[in-house]
Amino acid sequence: MTVAHELNRPDLTHRVQAMYREVAEHPEHNFHFETGRLLAERLGYPARDLDAIPAGAIESFAGVGYFLDFADIASSDTVVDLGSGSGMDSFLAGLHAHRVIGVDMTDEQLGKASRLAYTAGIANVGFRKAFIEAIPVPDRTFDVAISNGVINLAPDKPAVFAEASRLLKPGGRLALADIVTDRQLPDGVTCDAALWAACIGGAMPIDDYRKAIEEAGFSVTAERVNDEYRFLSDSAVNATRKWGVKSISLCAVKK
Repeated sequence: MTVAHELNRPDLTHRVQAMYREVAEHPEHNFHFETGRLLAERLGYPARDLDAIPAGAIESFAGVGYFLDFADIASSDTVVDLGSGSGMDSFLAGLHAHRVIGVDMTDEQLGKASRLAYTAGIANVGFRKAFIEAIPVPDRTFDVAISNGVINLAPDKPAVFAEASRLLKPGGRLALADIVTDRQLPDGVTCDAALWAACIGGAMPIDDYRKAIEEAGFSVTAERVNDEYRFLSDSAVNATRKWGVKSISLCAVKK
């Protein structure tokens, strides 16, 4: 039995939804992590691109790295954003893509993103409610799948990567940023839903993370560490030191 199976999954879902509800509605509050435009720019998001999308999506940005250069989105591409939050990465992808669908499980994030799209008259970006392990769209619908700081929150990461593979056409790209570790976290951390919701407890060792991606039918083609990302709380900072918790950006191509 894996440590993820020992986790109280309903409790985890509740805690994650509660935390990201607050990120959507009160991005000025203090969290274990940074939010907003200053974070986005420090991670590498171009200011000119941020200027072109709704500011409300940027204020609730809680991603962990820049990865859209890996995605290499073309004007004919359809894109799915796994865990789209308030929509910043979806809107940025929409500057280049034919169509973007953002998927999230938190009503307040979806509501905010949808209102921002409507108010700004953005017609090629839409949002729908679903869990990223099971998205109700046909096989081979998308050219690109993106995700930012979300897969670490999923109890069954292989299922997420398998779903991304199902959704993508052959040769499709999975481009993401996420939290991983250098060493396996102890059971006391991996079975704590509060630490999962804080983007710590669910972090997978980087070698296992890559292996899960490859076993889902992908080839990893690019990877980098996001040195500019940092946690804020003492407990999270201690975890980065003790277990090598860090942010990476990665690109993989479906075989």
